Amino acid sequence: MNKTNKWVSVLAYIVFFIPILVDSNNEEYKFHTNQGLTLFLLAVAISMVGTFVPVIGWFIILPLGEIFCLVLAIMGIINAYNEKMKELPIIGKIKIIK
Repeated sequence: MNKTNKWVSVLAYIVFFIPILVDSNNEEYKFHTNQGLTLFLLAVAISMVGTFVPVIGWFIILPLGEIFCLVLAIMGIINAYNEKMKELPIIGKIKIIK
């Protein structure tokens, strides 16, 4: 994989749909796009729950959830840059894009 392809895979964890727009037939792009989309949906779910649960949500769920999502994103970026198709912990087995 060339240097440009690495960065396209890395973008999946920042703006999840970019790799699919570049090449929808590339298996590595599909994999990282799926991981990025799943991570995005997890972040949205954590934000919704944290916002609607008073006090506990604001001071515990939101901060811990955001840190958890950030750690997963960093892991995904490192895997993408190293050209590894390694699933993220906990959410990695979820397949949205096939």
